[in-house]
Amino acid sequence: MSVTDVLNPAALMHPHAFLSPLAIDDAVTRALAEDLGRAGDVTSIATIPTTTQAFAKLVARQAGVIAGLPLAVATFLKLSPDVRIQAHAHDGVNVAKGVHVLTISGPAHAVLTGERTALNFVGRMSGIATLTSDYIRHAGVTKMRICDTRKTTPGLRALEKYAVRCGGGFNHRFGLDDAILIKDNHIAVAGGVKAVLQRARAHAGHLVKIEIEVDTLDQLREVLATGLADVVMLDNMDVPTLREAVAITNGRVVLEVSGGVTLASIGEIATTGVDYASAGALTHSAPNFDVALDIDA
Repeated sequence: MSVTDVLNPAALMHPHAFLSPLAIDDAVTRALAEDLGRAGDVTSIATIPTTTQAFAKLVARQAGVIAGLPLAVATFLKLSPDVRIQAHAHDGVNVAKGVHVLTISGPAHAVLTGERTALNFVGRMSGIATLTSDYIRHAGVTKMRICDTRKTTPGLRALEKYAVRCGGGFNHRFGLDDAILIKDNHIAVAGGVKAVLQRARAHAGHLVKIEIEVDTLDQLREVLATGLADVVMLDNMDVPTLREAVAITNGRVVLEVSGGVTLASIGEIATTGVDYASAGALTHSAPNFDVALDIDA
């Protein structure tokens, strides 16, 4: 891999995904404040002279997809502008076990103080990116896209959804404000499929998509009869039912599968002809990616 001197964390972002610099700065500031508390890194202050320099390598201890490097870089630079960082990879790259992804040198206090925060970001986000990549591999070559959900860690949604993109997935809505998604409870309270769709369409602007969740093929037929939905979410349907739903729809609306979307099931789901599958597991159940900071004495 080529070596790049990093002055701007954004330089390490995935080329086909975006994470706001404001989101990076906010996440790093909150994470460091959580770790430093009121007195700072009392261990480093007590044991390491302020003039001491350190040289370290951020190492992937497993194979997978790296994500979160801009957060790691921003962490160290937030602690000291004198830290120098060289990157051997960027977000979205598949790395082998043992690969050095970053080289960090500079004031030892900054390197040691930022270690855990940087590792937490990279470990969490690389875990999500790697799991997403696994889902895509299990799905095989079909038209279906794999998406995340809003089942994210509170306060970290932008980061975790960015990590999904790093793994090759796509983002569902970011919040309640960027799309209309009518769930079963909305239908129940509003008085039925037709009533809820009529109200949604009357309210929605011309750029706002309307998606509605259905549990049965009869509900799907009712939705199609209204002609008011853009996307239908097929909730917790088995594969034969999904195939029938695709045949009934015949391309009239976009179809998304939700519920029961696992590594074991994703391959068969992908063969049904649906357009999207959303999996909360991408963010709520991704294992941490094993990454470490090794100090060179």
